[in-house]
Amino acid sequence: MDAGTDDDIVREDVMKERFVLLWVGLAAGSLGFASAPVGAVTVISEVFYDASGSDSGLAFIELFGTPGDSLDDMVLEGVNGQNGTVYTRLALSGVIPGDGVVLIGDDAGGGITGVSGVDLVGDVDYQNGPDSVVLRNSGGILDAVGYGSFGGAEIFAGEGDAAPDPPGGASIARFNPALDTDNNRIDFIAMTRPSPGTLPVISSVPLPAGLGLFGSGLMVILGTLRRAVR
Repeated sequence: MDAGTDDDIVREDVMKERFVLLWVGLAAGSLGFASAPVGAVTVISEVFYDASGSDSGLAFIELFGTPGDSLDDMVLEGVNGQNGTVYTRLALSGVIPGDGVVLIGDDAGGGITGVSGVDLVGDVDYQNGPDSVVLRNSGGILDAVGYGSFGGAEIFAGEGDAAPDPPGGASIARFNPALDTDNNRIDFIAMTRPSPGTLPVISSVPLPAGLGLFGSGLMVILGTLRRAVR
């Protein structure tokens, strides 16, 4: 058997860690603590920035956090991959709804959006990759995702390695919104069917209590895999 390339090895490690994230999420759901991200930090859970045709009023970004937490100190920034400048900035307001999901639809003009069921409306028509979106508050960066292929002179403002840059009509979504490895390539996948306001089902599937112990063991494996990928 021929030795695998470095890309093959990295791809295998990514799939291993996603498998672990899946099972940890399932085990966590069975124990009732997958309703908010580990550490109760609000994260970016899905970004739809390139609609089929015009993006205006159709783009959206989704956040996931602890229900009842205030959004008043949070800001979303679009960061240009070419030079690192912030080209759009949206100050958030209100509180995180009971389901933990904050859906922000792009403003097509006059506070109107084509995205259904939104909690907020604002300028979230982010550029195609390579670019980044940063969520911060007065204390610093809460979460960030960079997507696309970044060249040596381009500025990556995400976490770890970049998430994919899917074709028009698709979004990037966090594989398990309740867990954050601080590596966009592992945490995010391309979604051919964007799902605004809807999280993956892995956080709500009931499992036998024994899987909780299994999930705890997998957390140890997860830490090992993270060190291997880095």
